[in-house]
Amino acid sequence: MKKYLIAFLLLGIFICVSAFLLGGCTRKAGNSSSLSTSSGKTAYKTISPEEAKQKMDSLEHFILLDVRTAEEFLEQRIEGATLIPDYQIAAEAEKTLTEKDTPILVYCRSGRRSALAAQKLAELGYPSVYDFGGIIDWPYETVSGEEKN
Repeated sequence: MKKYLIAFLLLGIFICVSAFLLGGCTRKAGNSSSLSTSSGKTAYKTISPEEAKQKMDSLEHFILLDVRTAEEFLEQRIEGATLIPDYQIAAEAEKTLTEKDTPILVYCRSGRRSALAAQKLAELGYPSVYDFGGIIDWPYETVSGEEKN
């Protein structure tokens, strides 16, 4: 009986860890949706990389926000991106992103950090936040190295 209980517990742990690793860290590209706050207002919108590119090409003013680490940013980024690591959003957003009404397009590596950062920006009062997931799904050109002034 003890063997079955241990096996059952291990199976449960395996299922929980698998669900987290497979479903909790990434999302499928092209899954366009809106999340709502408890007041019913849209917190931020999830868009595909293609929709993000379309906005970049059509909008005159927008902020392209990379929420990865500085090392990841130097390795590969979308040209014109501003770096604020996800763990610094609360402290740095209002200092760096001063025009709250400007649309903000957010990305990270796989989509997990960008979703958290987009939600935080919405909580801080930014009304036009678009999360387009990870650079791993970005089919367009990227740059690397130090930014040129």
